[in-house]
Amino acid sequence: MPPSLTSLSDDARIALDNLADRASGLINPTVRLGVTGLSRSGKTVFISSLVHNLLHGGRVPLFEPVQSGRVSAVRLEQQPDDAVPRFQYEDHIRSLVKDRVWPDSTRAISELRITLEYQSASAWNRLLSPGRLSIDIVDYPGEWLLDLPLLGKDYRAFSEETIALAGTGIRGELSRDWLALTHATDVNASADEMRARDLATSFADYLKACKADERSLSTLPPGRFLLPGDLDGSPALTFAPLTPPPEAKPQKGSLWAMMERRYEAYKSVVVKPFFREHFARLDRQIVLVDALQAINRGPEAVQDLERALTDVLACFRPGTNSWLSSLLGRRIDRVLVAATKADHLHHESHDRLDALTRRLVDRAVHRIGMAGAGIDVMALASVRATREATVKRDGHELPVIVGTPMEGETIGAECFDGLKKTAIFPGDLPEDPQSLFERIESGDRDVALPDVSVVRFRPPHLEETDGGIKLSVPHIRLDRAMQFLFGDRLA
Repeated sequence: MPPSLTSLSDDARIALDNLADRASGLINPTVRLGVTGLSRSGKTVFISSLVHNLLHGGRVPLFEPVQSGRVSAVRLEQQPDDAVPRFQYEDHIRSLVKDRVWPDSTRAISELRITLEYQSASAWNRLLSPGRLSIDIVDYPGEWLLDLPLLGKDYRAFSEETIALAGTGIRGELSRDWLALTHATDVNASADEMRARDLATSFADYLKACKADERSLSTLPPGRFLLPGDLDGSPALTFAPLTPPPEAKPQKGSLWAMMERRYEAYKSVVVKPFFREHFARLDRQIVLVDALQAINRGPEAVQDLERALTDVLACFRPGTNSWLSSLLGRRIDRVLVAATKADHLHHESHDRLDALTRRLVDRAVHRIGMAGAGIDVMALASVRATREATVKRDGHELPVIVGTPMEGETIGAECFDGLKKTAIFPGDLPEDPQSLFERIESGDRDVALPDVSVVRFRPPHLEETDGGIKLSVPHIRLDRAMQFLFGDRLA
């Protein structure tokens, strides 16, 4: 985050927090891992599966410290931040393993500490290191991350950009009522609480309509309008963009001045504390995206996901940590962008999902530049809910995926009860996504996106061993994600 987006007092507090973290790390080496993603991308499932596989000796052949036998013990410990809610791992894993339902999505920040005891691969490091690493997993909604760019925008710029975007494509239909109310508003009129509330409610309804499953748009700041929590009804959440007046400084007591003050309060009360107390202290980051959902919703959803990822990745402090930088202000030196729900595709399409996701983040990577954070992209399934099979049709073998659709899911004319298994052809992704994006960016409204499965499957049934212990949660490439995110810290 550029220094101009924080004050000197913010920078001082960040430096003190990082100094405390560094002092604690001398005794107990720690990596702070941020886990975020846009709506329904699977943050809770990712954390639950990662922790479950570490605790229960899951199959993680690409996570070298475990595969080589150097990890001797793994345990959950008390988190260091008593004021932050604990990530309720036990409840979430019970939902996945026992009830076979997906846990509730992330609605606020939470934290969990898992500690690994290991033997270093280096004889020299074995002399210097205690052979223990704590991973503090910080779970937070992706909508909060999309708020960080607001720190660099005044109310006029925010209003101009938001109103311009609201008039494009499908957003024009979804924003009709709010824009009509906005355009009918005299920004120089006296501040009116009821008018402010009507505008804020209409604006929030527009954002919620954009986020709905049938649209699946992603660029939706301010994030707390979608997840208000205990700020619901507060002045800091009772504002909306207005059509900017021609004069630079509207008069005191006007509706514009009232909205501008509340916008600045939102940044001070909501965005800055999150940046200062949590985001600025992260070492590593994973950003989860549901690219398949966007593809199924059409070109605008794909373009909006690309826009959101550009905004998200531009927030990170790129570069490599040194002793001094970690004291004054951490840099996130590794960022993983992971396309979830790879189990909805045949394995032959996993590399294509990789390529498509990489194309989505290309623009953001260029903005970060060659000195940016180490960025990797992969397709994964934190919990594998399907298995692969083949069926014969018209003399040809077709690759299919087999799973148990959630109760109420429909395929064609059949509505499933949550018990019956079925096999479906998952669809194919293009080998080269570049031509697809070129057609989308050209404004070709007839561009045909790949038809891929978005059926929601129940979590898998886990068999028990002879000792009655349930096996670890199955996954796709979760071990590769662990190796990139913190495998080097266990070398």
